Amino acid sequence: MTASKKNIIGSPLQELEQFVVSLNEPKYRAGQIYQWLYKYRVRSFDEMTNLSQLLREKLKDVAAIEQFSVATSQTSHIDGTVKFLFELSDGKKIETVLIAPRATAVDADERMTLCISTQVGCPLDCRFCATASMGFIRNLTAAEILNQFLTAQHLSKKPITNIVFMGMGEPMLNYSNVMTAMDIMTDQNGIGISPRRITISTAGYAQQIRKMADEDRKMKLALSLHSLRNDVRTELMPINKKFDVEELLSALEYYQKKTKKSVMLEYILFNGINDTEADIHALVKATKRFECRVNLIPFHSIEFTNPQGIAAQLHGASQEKIMAFWRRLKAHGVTAFIRHSAGIDIDAACGQLAVKEEALV
Repeated sequence: MTASKKNIIGSPLQELEQFVVSLNEPKYRAGQIYQWLYKYRVRSFDEMTNLSQLLREKLKDVAAIEQFSVATSQTSHIDGTVKFLFELSDGKKIETVLIAPRATAVDADERMTLCISTQVGCPLDCRFCATASMGFIRNLTAAEILNQFLTAQHLSKKPITNIVFMGMGEPMLNYSNVMTAMDIMTDQNGIGISPRRITISTAGYAQQIRKMADEDRKMKLALSLHSLRNDVRTELMPINKKFDVEELLSALEYYQKKTKKSVMLEYILFNGINDTEADIHALVKATKRFECRVNLIPFHSIEFTNPQGIAAQLHGASQEKIMAFWRRLKAHGVTAFIRHSAGIDIDAACGQLAVKEEALV
């Protein structure tokens, strides 16, 4: 794409209307282009058959439909998970994961989940996350966020039904671009995915959680929690120094009461660190404050990033201990689940995304 051409992927309808009017075309043409881009997901102006040939040629001269280059893709031999390495227009790379449901799932024939990244790298340095090894490079644009879906859907044999913003980066640090992409994803004239099938996960930006509530955002919210003890959580997640446990719980309480939507608390179980009876009681107590569910997550190795310090000392709790932890939560009336791990053999499971060469940038 040349610098003089406008990439129209990522443009909300109002922005497209302004662009079309600047070309001396009627404003309603923007709605047609918008639907072609997102509802029908065409990849060229020639496919926009209800536009005149003259307009299509004009658009080719001044605009572009940006597309990703797939640098590599890997498919899990265990569960069919696909990890894409996408190359961006500036040469930077991100990973995006397409996750098929377990064969035994009741919706195995219907569900297909895409795990989307929001930043190149991440600045938060969570000790258990491979993306931390990259450092922070930059935010993704709304177009780059949307293109992960558009490209993955183009390559997928099945419709993508669910989106989780749980890939590389902290979505709340790229709030504007994430929400612009989200609006297009959930627009019935756009991509048309129900907000109930989209989850945004945050490491804990309290003010953005409250902002989501004030804006009445319809997607699901998940908090990467992992401990209710400030000393432990700070060691695992340095962001806790800025937003401690009580501030986060207060923000979640505000969110849930204002939106009436349940919150997901994500909890990786580390052996001997956050898996004690005291941790269970703290988690039970927290869940009484607002409507929520707990998602217990096995720890996935990040040895391939050569971790240092506490990151090198982390070990996941055994499957037996995870089950015991889950049973204790259930006994206290907590709605709790154990997350199914997908893509472990291709380093595509929760916490494993990292573009190794980007660490050198």
